[in-house]
Amino acid sequence: MTDIRRGQAPAQLGRDEFHLRFMRSFEDPAFEPVREALAQVEQVAWRNYDAGRKAPRTRKAGPGFADPEYELSVEWTATRDRLLAAEKRQKDAQSPSRVLLIIGAARNDGTCPGEVSKTWRMAGWAREVLEAADIEVDVLDLSLLTSSYDLHIHPCKGCVSTAMPLCHWPCSCYPNHAERQTSDWMAEIYEQWVAAHGVIILTPTYWYQAPSVLKLMIDRLVCADGGNPDPTTTHGKKAAEAKALELKGWDYPKHLAGRAYGLVVHGDVAGTESLRRNLADWLDWMGLIDAGQQSALDRYVGYYESYAESHAVLDQDEKFQQEVRNVAQAVAVAVGQLRSGWLSKPDAEVVPARPK
Repeated sequence: MTDIRRGQAPAQLGRDEFHLRFMRSFEDPAFEPVREALAQVEQVAWRNYDAGRKAPRTRKAGPGFADPEYELSVEWTATRDRLLAAEKRQKDAQSPSRVLLIIGAARNDGTCPGEVSKTWRMAGWAREVLEAADIEVDVLDLSLLTSSYDLHIHPCKGCVSTAMPLCHWPCSCYPNHAERQTSDWMAEIYEQWVAAHGVIILTPTYWYQAPSVLKLMIDRLVCADGGNPDPTTTHGKKAAEAKALELKGWDYPKHLAGRAYGLVVHGDVAGTESLRRNLADWLDWMGLIDAGQQSALDRYVGYYESYAESHAVLDQDEKFQQEVRNVAQAVAVAVGQLRSGWLSKPDAEVVPARPK
Protein backbone atom coordinates (compact mmCIF):
# COMPACT_ATOMS: atom_id res chain seq x y z
CA MET A 1 0.00 0.00 0.00
CA THR A 2 1.28 3.47 -0.84
CA ASP A 3 1.61 5.87 2.06
CA ILE A 4 -1.17 8.30 2.91
CA ARG A 5 0.51 11.67 3.34
CA ARG A 6 -0.84 13.86 6.13
CA GLY A 7 -0.15 17.14 7.89
CA GLN A 8 -1.68 19.90 5.74
CA ALA A 9 -5.07 20.44 7.36
CA PRO A 10 -5.27 22.94 10.24
CA ALA A 11 -6.71 22.03 13.61
CA GLN A 12 -10.45 22.29 14.12
CA LEU A 13 -11.81 25.65 15.18
CA GLY A 14 -11.95 26.43 18.84
CA ARG A 15 -15.25 27.40 20.43
CA ASP A 16 -14.56 31.15 20.35
CA GLU A 17 -13.55 31.23 16.68
CA PHE A 18 -16.55 29.06 15.78
CA HIS A 19 -18.80 31.63 17.49
CA LEU A 20 -17.30 34.48 15.45
CA ARG A 21 -17.76 32.65 12.17
CA PHE A 22 -21.25 31.45 12.95
CA MET A 23 -22.50 34.91 13.85
CA ARG A 24 -21.17 36.60 10.69
CA SER A 25 -24.37 35.64 8.90
CA PHE A 26 -26.45 37.50 11.48
CA GLU A 27 -24.83 40.95 11.61
CA ASP A 28 -28.04 42.64 10.52
CA PRO A 29 -29.59 44.44 13.52
CA ALA A 30 -32.91 42.88 12.51
CA PHE A 31 -31.69 39.69 14.23
CA GLU A 32 -31.33 41.40 17.63
CA PRO A 33 -34.75 40.26 18.94
CA VAL A 34 -33.82 36.61 18.37
CA ARG A 35 -30.26 36.61 19.75
CA GLU A 36 -31.20 34.10 22.45
CA ALA A 37 -32.69 31.72 19.90
CA LEU A 38 -29.62 32.11 17.68
CA ALA A 39 -27.41 31.23 20.63
CA GLN A 40 -29.35 27.98 21.06
CA VAL A 41 -28.99 27.17 17.35
CA GLU A 42 -25.29 28.01 17.53
CA GLN A 43 -24.79 25.58 20.39
CA VAL A 44 -26.34 22.75 18.38
CA ALA A 45 -24.26 23.71 15.35
CA TRP A 46 -21.10 23.69 17.49
CA ARG A 47 -21.83 20.23 18.84
CA ASN A 48 -22.44 18.93 15.32
CA TYR A 49 -19.23 20.53 14.05
CA ASP A 50 -17.21 19.20 16.96
CA ALA A 51 -18.61 15.69 16.44
CA GLY A 52 -18.16 15.80 12.64
CA ARG A 53 -21.78 15.04 11.81
CA LYS A 54 -21.34 15.19 8.05
CA ALA A 55 -24.36 13.05 7.15
CA PRO A 56 -26.78 13.03 10.09
CA ARG A 57 -29.45 11.01 8.25
CA THR A 58 -28.38 7.61 6.93
CA ARG A 59 -29.78 4.21 6.05
CA LYS A 60 -28.30 0.83 5.22
CA ALA A 61 -27.13 0.60 1.62
CA GLY A 62 -29.08 -2.59 0.97
CA PRO A 63 -28.97 -4.93 -2.06
CA GLY A 64 -26.87 -3.93 -5.05
CA PHE A 65 -24.00 -2.50 -3.00
CA ALA A 66 -20.73 -4.21 -2.09
CA ASP A 67 -21.47 -3.73 1.61
CA PRO A 68 -25.25 -3.78 2.09
CA GLU A 69 -24.85 -3.00 5.80
CA TYR A 70 -22.93 0.24 5.30
CA GLU A 71 -24.83 3.35 6.38
CA LEU A 72 -25.25 5.62 3.33
CA SER A 73 -26.36 9.25 3.42
CA VAL A 74 -30.08 9.52 2.71
CA GLU A 75 -29.40 12.65 0.66
CA TRP A 76 -26.76 10.92 -1.48
CA THR A 77 -29.03 7.93 -2.00
CA ALA A 78 -31.88 10.17 -3.15
CA THR A 79 -29.59 11.85 -5.70
CA ARG A 80 -28.37 8.49 -6.95
CA ASP A 81 -31.94 7.25 -7.36
CA ARG A 82 -32.82 10.33 -9.43
CA LEU A 83 -29.78 9.77 -11.65
CA LEU A 84 -30.74 6.15 -12.25
CA ALA A 85 -34.27 7.23 -13.20
CA ALA A 86 -32.92 9.97 -15.49
CA GLU A 87 -30.55 7.52 -17.16
CA LYS A 88 -33.39 5.08 -17.75
CA ARG A 89 -35.45 7.82 -19.44
CA GLN A 90 -32.45 8.99 -21.45
CA LYS A 91 -31.83 5.50 -22.83
CA ASP A 92 -35.51 4.84 -23.59
CA ALA A 93 -35.81 4.99 -27.38
CA GLN A 94 -39.38 6.28 -27.03
CA SER A 95 -38.49 9.23 -24.79
CA PRO A 96 -38.29 12.75 -26.26
CA SER A 97 -34.87 14.03 -27.26
CA ARG A 98 -33.48 16.45 -24.70
CA VAL A 99 -30.70 19.04 -24.86
CA LEU A 100 -29.19 20.87 -21.90
CA LEU A 101 -28.27 24.52 -22.49
CA ILE A 102 -25.69 25.77 -19.99
CA ILE A 103 -25.28 29.52 -19.51
CA GLY A 104 -21.77 30.04 -18.18
CA ALA A 105 -21.94 33.80 -17.53
CA ALA A 106 -22.02 35.06 -13.94
CA ARG A 107 -23.99 38.19 -14.89
CA ASN A 108 -27.73 38.73 -14.70
CA ASP A 109 -30.00 41.67 -14.02
CA GLY A 110 -31.03 40.36 -10.60
CA THR A 111 -27.70 41.19 -8.99
CA CYS A 112 -24.97 43.86 -9.00
CA PRO A 113 -24.48 44.21 -12.81
CA GLY A 114 -28.15 45.20 -13.22
CA GLU A 115 -28.31 43.86 -16.78
CA VAL A 116 -28.78 40.54 -18.55
CA SER A 117 -25.77 38.76 -19.99
CA LYS A 118 -25.22 38.45 -23.72
CA THR A 119 -24.78 34.72 -23.11
CA TRP A 120 -28.35 34.48 -21.80
CA ARG A 121 -29.62 36.05 -25.02
CA MET A 122 -27.60 33.57 -27.08
CA ALA A 123 -29.12 30.68 -25.14
CA GLY A 124 -32.53 32.01 -26.12
CA TRP A 125 -31.65 31.83 -29.82
CA ALA A 126 -30.36 28.28 -29.39
CA ARG A 127 -33.50 27.28 -27.52
CA GLU A 128 -35.73 28.53 -30.34
CA VAL A 129 -33.87 26.33 -32.85
CA LEU A 130 -33.99 23.24 -30.66
CA GLU A 131 -37.66 23.57 -29.80
CA ALA A 132 -38.48 24.08 -33.47
CA ALA A 133 -36.82 20.69 -34.02
CA ASP A 134 -39.15 19.11 -31.40
CA ILE A 135 -36.36 18.76 -28.87
CA GLU A 136 -37.08 19.34 -25.19
CA VAL A 137 -34.74 21.90 -23.63
CA ASP A 138 -33.41 22.27 -20.10
CA VAL A 139 -31.71 25.57 -19.31
CA LEU A 140 -29.04 25.66 -16.61
CA ASP A 141 -28.31 29.32 -15.87
CA LEU A 142 -25.21 29.30 -13.68
CA SER A 143 -25.57 33.03 -12.99
CA LEU A 144 -28.17 32.04 -10.40
CA LEU A 145 -25.22 31.33 -8.10
CA THR A 146 -24.69 35.08 -7.90
CA SER A 147 -28.30 36.11 -7.40
CA SER A 148 -30.10 33.31 -5.52
CA TYR A 149 -30.44 32.90 -1.78
CA ASP A 150 -28.18 30.24 -0.27
CA LEU A 151 -27.53 28.44 -3.58
CA HIS A 152 -24.06 26.96 -4.00
CA ILE A 153 -21.78 24.83 -6.09
CA HIS A 154 -19.23 23.96 -3.45
CA PRO A 155 -15.66 23.45 -4.71
CA CYS A 156 -14.29 20.04 -5.62
CA LYS A 157 -12.18 18.60 -2.79
CA GLY A 158 -9.85 16.66 -5.12
CA CYS A 159 -10.67 13.16 -3.88
CA VAL A 160 -9.66 11.73 -7.26
CA SER A 161 -6.05 12.76 -6.68
CA THR A 162 -5.90 10.48 -3.62
CA ALA A 163 -7.46 7.59 -5.56
CA MET A 164 -10.11 7.44 -8.27
CA PRO A 165 -12.49 5.17 -6.31
CA LEU A 166 -12.58 7.77 -3.54
CA CYS A 167 -14.40 10.08 -6.00
CA HIS A 168 -18.00 8.85 -5.87
CA TRP A 169 -20.61 9.16 -8.61
CA PRO A 170 -22.57 11.25 -7.78
CA CYS A 171 -20.30 13.29 -5.52
CA SER A 172 -20.65 12.36 -1.86
CA CYS A 173 -18.48 15.19 -0.45
CA TYR A 174 -21.57 17.33 -0.06
CA PRO A 175 -23.69 18.13 1.77
CA ASN A 176 -21.44 18.24 4.81
CA HIS A 177 -23.76 19.36 7.58
CA ALA A 178 -21.02 19.50 10.21
CA GLU A 179 -19.22 22.24 8.29
CA ARG A 180 -22.35 23.98 6.99
CA GLN A 181 -21.53 23.02 3.40
CA THR A 182 -25.12 22.59 2.31
CA SER A 183 -27.56 23.76 -0.38
CA ASP A 184 -25.32 22.21 -3.03
CA TRP A 185 -26.82 22.70 -6.50
CA MET A 186 -24.83 19.89 -8.09
CA ALA A 187 -27.34 17.26 -6.98
CA GLU A 188 -29.79 18.77 -9.48
CA ILE A 189 -27.15 19.56 -12.09
CA TYR A 190 -25.96 15.95 -12.27
CA GLU A 191 -29.52 14.91 -13.03
CA GLN A 192 -29.78 17.43 -15.88
CA TRP A 193 -26.59 16.15 -17.47
CA VAL A 194 -27.66 12.52 -17.18
CA ALA A 195 -31.10 13.22 -18.68
CA ALA A 196 -29.66 15.02 -21.72
CA HIS A 197 -28.93 13.54 -25.14
CA GLY A 198 -26.97 16.65 -26.04
CA VAL A 199 -25.32 19.55 -24.23
CA ILE A 200 -24.50 23.06 -25.42
CA ILE A 201 -22.27 25.24 -23.26
CA LEU A 202 -22.54 28.97 -23.94
CA THR A 203 -20.04 31.12 -22.08
CA PRO A 204 -18.15 34.38 -22.08
CA THR A 205 -14.41 34.50 -21.51
CA TYR A 206 -13.29 36.02 -18.20
CA TRP A 207 -9.58 36.86 -18.06
CA TYR A 208 -8.67 34.16 -20.61
CA GLN A 209 -10.54 31.55 -18.56
CA ALA A 210 -13.95 30.05 -17.93
CA PRO A 211 -16.09 32.13 -15.53
CA SER A 212 -15.84 30.88 -11.97
CA VAL A 213 -19.47 29.70 -11.93
CA LEU A 214 -18.78 27.47 -14.93
CA LYS A 215 -15.45 26.20 -13.60
CA LEU A 216 -17.08 25.19 -10.31
CA MET A 217 -19.48 22.95 -12.21
CA ILE A 218 -16.72 21.54 -14.42
CA ASP A 219 -14.58 20.57 -11.43
CA ARG A 220 -17.52 18.88 -9.71
CA LEU A 221 -18.17 16.81 -12.85
CA VAL A 222 -14.88 14.98 -12.38
CA CYS A 223 -16.86 12.18 -10.71
CA ALA A 224 -18.66 11.61 -14.03
CA ASP A 225 -15.35 10.56 -15.57
CA GLY A 226 -14.10 7.51 -13.73
CA GLY A 227 -16.09 8.01 -10.53
CA ASN A 228 -17.07 5.20 -8.19
CA PRO A 229 -20.85 4.50 -8.15
CA ASP A 230 -20.61 2.46 -4.93
CA PRO A 231 -19.37 4.37 -1.85
CA THR A 232 -19.63 1.20 0.23
CA THR A 233 -16.52 -0.16 -1.54
CA THR A 234 -14.52 2.57 0.21
CA HIS A 235 -16.78 2.77 3.29
CA GLY A 236 -17.26 6.44 2.72
CA LYS A 237 -14.01 8.36 2.48
CA LYS A 238 -11.49 5.75 3.60
CA ALA A 239 -8.37 6.72 1.64
CA ALA A 240 -6.53 3.45 2.28
CA GLU A 241 -9.42 1.36 0.94
CA ALA A 242 -9.72 3.58 -2.14
CA LYS A 243 -5.99 3.33 -2.91
CA ALA A 244 -6.09 -0.45 -2.59
CA LEU A 245 -9.11 -0.63 -4.88
CA GLU A 246 -7.48 1.49 -7.58
CA LEU A 247 -4.20 -0.42 -7.41
CA LYS A 248 -6.08 -3.70 -7.93
CA GLY A 249 -7.28 -2.26 -11.25
CA TRP A 250 -9.89 0.40 -11.98
CA ASP A 251 -11.84 0.78 -15.21
CA TYR A 252 -12.55 4.54 -14.94
CA PRO A 253 -16.19 4.41 -16.11
CA LYS A 254 -17.33 7.36 -18.23
CA HIS A 255 -20.81 8.02 -16.91
CA LEU A 256 -21.75 10.73 -19.46
CA ALA A 257 -20.17 9.30 -22.60
CA GLY A 258 -22.09 9.20 -25.86
CA ARG A 259 -23.90 12.53 -25.66
CA ALA A 260 -23.54 15.16 -28.37
CA TYR A 261 -22.13 18.59 -27.58
CA GLY A 262 -21.78 22.09 -28.94
CA LEU A 263 -19.95 25.20 -27.75
CA VAL A 264 -20.47 28.95 -28.02
CA VAL A 265 -17.57 30.93 -26.55
CA HIS A 266 -17.46 34.69 -26.85
CA GLY A 267 -15.31 37.54 -25.58
CA ASP A 268 -14.34 41.13 -26.19
CA VAL A 269 -10.54 41.20 -26.34
CA ALA A 270 -8.75 37.85 -26.02
CA GLY A 271 -8.90 34.21 -24.98
CA THR A 272 -11.94 32.85 -26.78
CA GLU A 273 -10.10 30.33 -28.94
CA SER A 274 -8.08 28.84 -26.07
CA LEU A 275 -11.19 28.56 -23.87
CA ARG A 276 -13.15 26.91 -26.66
CA ARG A 277 -10.34 24.39 -27.14
CA ASN A 278 -10.11 23.70 -23.41
CA LEU A 279 -13.84 23.04 -23.17
CA ALA A 280 -13.82 20.83 -26.27
CA ASP A 281 -10.85 18.83 -24.98
CA TRP A 282 -12.62 18.34 -21.65
CA LEU A 283 -15.85 17.15 -23.25
CA ASP A 284 -13.96 14.88 -25.66
CA TRP A 285 -12.10 13.38 -22.69
CA MET A 286 -15.40 12.53 -21.00
CA GLY A 287 -16.52 10.67 -24.11
CA LEU A 288 -18.99 13.19 -25.50
CA ILE A 289 -19.21 13.61 -29.28
CA ASP A 290 -18.83 16.93 -31.05
CA ALA A 291 -21.62 17.74 -33.47
CA GLY A 292 -19.37 18.87 -36.32
CA GLN A 293 -17.36 21.91 -37.33
CA GLN A 294 -20.26 24.35 -36.99
CA SER A 295 -21.06 23.15 -33.48
CA ALA A 296 -18.00 24.79 -31.87
CA LEU A 297 -17.91 28.58 -32.10
CA ASP A 298 -15.55 31.21 -30.71
CA ARG A 299 -16.15 34.86 -31.59
CA TYR A 300 -15.62 38.39 -30.34
CA VAL A 301 -18.51 40.73 -29.71
CA GLY A 302 -17.51 44.40 -29.82
CA TYR A 303 -13.78 43.73 -30.20
CA TYR A 304 -11.97 46.41 -28.15
CA GLU A 305 -15.14 48.48 -28.06
CA SER A 306 -16.86 49.79 -24.94
CA TYR A 307 -18.52 47.37 -22.56
CA ALA A 308 -21.40 49.83 -22.29
CA GLU A 309 -22.39 49.26 -25.93
CA SER A 310 -21.82 45.51 -26.13
CA HIS A 311 -25.51 44.58 -26.25
CA ALA A 312 -26.08 47.08 -29.06
CA VAL A 313 -23.13 45.60 -30.96
CA LEU A 314 -24.62 42.13 -30.53
CA ASP A 315 -27.94 43.41 -31.89
CA GLN A 316 -26.19 44.42 -35.10
CA ASP A 317 -24.08 41.29 -35.58
CA GLU A 318 -26.59 39.18 -37.46
CA LYS A 319 -23.91 36.78 -38.75
CA PHE A 320 -22.92 35.90 -35.19
CA GLN A 321 -26.55 35.40 -34.21
CA GLN A 322 -26.93 32.96 -37.08
CA GLU A 323 -23.74 31.15 -36.10
CA VAL A 324 -25.18 30.59 -32.62
CA ARG A 325 -28.32 29.18 -34.18
CA ASN A 326 -26.15 26.96 -36.38
CA VAL A 327 -24.52 25.47 -33.29
CA ALA A 328 -27.94 24.51 -31.99
CA GLN A 329 -28.99 23.15 -35.37
CA ALA A 330 -25.84 21.02 -35.60
CA VAL A 331 -26.44 19.58 -32.12
CA ALA A 332 -30.08 18.88 -32.98
CA VAL A 333 -29.00 16.89 -36.04
CA ALA A 334 -26.32 15.04 -34.06
CA VAL A 335 -28.79 14.09 -31.33
CA GLY A 336 -31.14 12.67 -33.96
CA GLN A 337 -28.34 10.67 -35.55
CA LEU A 338 -27.11 9.39 -32.20
CA ARG A 339 -30.53 8.19 -31.16
CA SER A 340 -31.15 6.49 -34.49
CA GLY A 341 -27.78 4.75 -34.40
CA TRP A 342 -26.29 6.58 -37.38
CA LEU A 343 -23.70 8.45 -35.31
CA SER A 344 -21.35 7.03 -32.71
CA LYS A 345 -17.93 7.78 -31.30
CA PRO A 346 -15.62 5.99 -33.78
CA ASP A 347 -13.10 4.86 -31.16
CA ALA A 348 -15.64 3.93 -28.49
CA GLU A 349 -14.56 0.28 -28.46
CA VAL A 350 -10.82 0.98 -28.58
CA VAL A 351 -9.18 0.28 -25.22
CA PRO A 352 -6.96 3.22 -24.22
CA ALA A 353 -3.26 2.45 -23.76
CA ARG A 354 -3.28 4.75 -20.72
CA PRO A 355 -6.68 4.43 -19.02
CA LYS A 356 -7.48 7.25 -16.61
